[in-house]
Amino acid sequence: MKVILLADVSKLGKEGDLVDSKSGYARNFLFPRKLAVEATPENLENWKEMKAKEAADEAERVRQAEETKKLLESKSVDLKAKGGEGGRLFGAITAKDIAERMDELFNVKIDKKKIVLSENIKATGNHKITVKLHGDITADITVVVTAE
Repeated sequence: MKVILLADVSKLGKEGDLVDSKSGYARNFLFPRKLAVEATPENLENWKEMKAKEAADEAERVRQAEETKKLLESKSVDLKAKGGEGGRLFGAITAKDIAERMDELFNVKIDKKKIVLSENIKATGNHKITVKLHGDITADITVVVTAE
């Protein structure tokens, strides 16, 4: 029996999947617990519309990520920090500092967890960092750190 899952069911599928299920399992377990609905022509039509909307939303997110990538790669992020001799900084520049500065400069909100730093920036100069925007879309940006 074909069913459309309304919630994740272990060993069967994830929410929104169209799966084959044994009819007894569907009638006695899935349907009473509202974990699935039968794949009737009406429910299949609603499911197809939902999948098409999800695909359109995903395409829009990818398009926005590509636009953000072009914007970020065309510019650099400049940060100032207190520094000492030899280009060393007092303290460090963190992913949070970079995310806040990008929001100020470009009006682009990036979660600090999406900024890939092997370690905090502790010296002045140009530093290349990677920002994960969406899935496998990443932007390589230049961070210019100067001492105050």
